Amino acid sequence: MLEVFGRTWPRPAQLSGGASGMEEERGGRSGQELEEEKRRALEAVFGESSDDDGGGGGGEGKLLSFDASTRHHGQEEGSWERVEGIRGLWLCRDFLSLERQEGLLETIEKEGWFSQRTHNQAMRFGDLPQWATELSNLIQEAASLDDSDFGWFDESITGDQDYYIHPMPGHLLWREPLFDQLIVNVYEPGEGICAHVDLMRFEDGIAIVSLQSECVMHFSPVEQRILDAELGKGHTDSSPTRIPVLLTPGSLVVMSGEARYLWKHEINRKPGFQVWKGEELLQRKRTSITLRKLCPSS
Repeated sequence: MLEVFGRTWPRPAQLSGGASGMEEERGGRSGQELEEEKRRALEAVFGESSDDDGGGGGGEGKLLSFDASTRHHGQEEGSWERVEGIRGLWLCRDFLSLERQEGLLETIEKEGWFSQRTHNQAMRFGDLPQWATELSNLIQEAASLDDSDFGWFDESITGDQDYYIHPMPGHLLWREPLFDQLIVNVYEPGEGICAHVDLMRFEDGIAIVSLQSECVMHFSPVEQRILDAELGKGHTDSSPTRIPVLLTPGSLVVMSGEARYLWKHEINRKPGFQVWKGEELLQRKRTSITLRKLCPSS
């Protein structure tokens, strides 16, 4: 059994709703037809893969490019923001364009995991679906883009500083594989997640891609007195710290170091809690994709 977000789940080798069940629900189409449909959907999202056997003389395909040149002309697709107050928490607001978001949602829908309304979570361990592997590659590409912007080549930056300077420290960004565990959650309005720290069976470095409804994710220290001690405050004089982060559709959040281990994160989508700059956000259906890496002993 596996505990996720305070609930206990079977630990499957594959996601619930296996291939045979999905084929029956899709009108008896052959497995080859379904695979071809998935391939076309993936190409619509990420572009043609360099592994395709089609013509073209062996040119190298690129699934998605965060063009570094556009970052210096005011078009900051894939630009990063460091969340102040939490070391190791980074936000990439424009990680996926609207077109790519729509294509990714279509690809997830074709998996058939959420064909029943009672199913709102799907998990995969080990070998990830092709689209999730490609998404991992995009995260790696975005986090490594124009490394000089983050001081990547500054040899004086070592140890804990790496978490503050880079969206994902080098020893995490270049591990193999970057991620090997996937969770896709679908939330209806009013549904969210309680404050939690991800289980210790997962390594450092967690990525969350948000789709559809915008929302505010709140971060709070695991123990307020620890944070007070670091800031030199007396615990009795301080109020609980909660740092809000606005997640827009297509945004990417990366948590490592202190953000991963010393801060809880939550999304309370009940009325009155989703407020940004004094205005309550309209809550719609939301899909999130979480990518993590299992510890070797797990």
